[in-house]
Amino acid sequence: MQNSNRAFLLGPLLKGVSRSFYLTMRVLPAGMRDPVGEAYLLARAADTIADTSLIPPPQRLALLLALRERVNDTTAGITAGTASGAAHDDALQRIAGEVAGQQTQSDEKLLLESLDGALDVLAQLDEADRTAVREIVTTLTEGMEFDLNTFPDERSGKVAALGTWDALDRYTYLVAGCVGEFWTKMTYMHLPGTLDPALRETMYQRGVRFGKALQMVNVLRDCGKDLRIGRCYLPATMLAQAGLSPEDLLHPGTSARARPLMFGLVRITLDHFRAAIDYTFALPRLSVRLRLACLWPILIGLETLERLVGNDDWLDPARPSKVTRNDVYRMLACSTLAAPSNALLNRWFKRLLARIEARMAAIEKA
Repeated sequence: MQNSNRAFLLGPLLKGVSRSFYLTMRVLPAGMRDPVGEAYLLARAADTIADTSLIPPPQRLALLLALRERVNDTTAGITAGTASGAAHDDALQRIAGEVAGQQTQSDEKLLLESLDGALDVLAQLDEADRTAVREIVTTLTEGMEFDLNTFPDERSGKVAALGTWDALDRYTYLVAGCVGEFWTKMTYMHLPGTLDPALRETMYQRGVRFGKALQMVNVLRDCGKDLRIGRCYLPATMLAQAGLSPEDLLHPGTSARARPLMFGLVRITLDHFRAAIDYTFALPRLSVRLRLACLWPILIGLETLERLVGNDDWLDPARPSKVTRNDVYRMLACSTLAAPSNALLNRWFKRLLARIEARMAAIEKA
């Protein structure tokens, strides 16, 4: 029964809730799939709790912290007859009862109702993997806690901004940079010899920047949508330098005024992507699966940035800067062939970076 439950959770259910990430999961080497998949499931459940706007933020925060506590419980053999067991059962029942019923996506509802099984899978991991999964879920939920404590209720009609660049940089670590760190740890643990031990600290730093690059794409791409639920991730200090407030960004025609600020953040993001590219080139050429798992988010992220810098209405949620499904299929096919070749990949990356920089320069000159 345990094996069938594990197979369902890390198979069909993971596919149902992970969308594009499942493509990456499919190409991961076998040893990494279970801990990475388990971490994703628990983080996804936590994210669903944090984002369920029909539930007041304080209630969401309480449920999020209860899940984090349950993930981090090191007590063996908890049973329903003990005080600890009853408390943990109550936390899971509250999540299933208060959050799952609010979900419009059936897979997310099923995940929340299957948390007990997901925690059983966590308990079945070996100690090193279990510790690593707990650490990454703890850090990711700290990012969600940050959101709930920083921004107003989505239904309040109010909007708030992060204070400074340092706050945004810290946020991108909590919700994504830490994932690059975790990924690197999993590679060193499960695929010894794949990454140079002498570069361990460098690879961890590159992994963090890899995650930050991807999150910065999300922040910039989704800015218009986030503003309408009261969240402005563009720092208030940077907005003030541009003569803007968070509320200004909601007005039609503000995209052009805010574009120089966006370009500055894009350039920081491109520097993070250069670290992500270095990370990918540090993987052996014949570690095709790992290379593909890195290539796909880099390529999709860079092509998204290219569309973003060319989008005259980038703050309008009705005009999203997104790559098409056909573009994704093209990248998947081409990267599968190019993955073992540093020369081909280097030309591809340089071409993408140059196109983005040239488009920004042309707009700034106009």
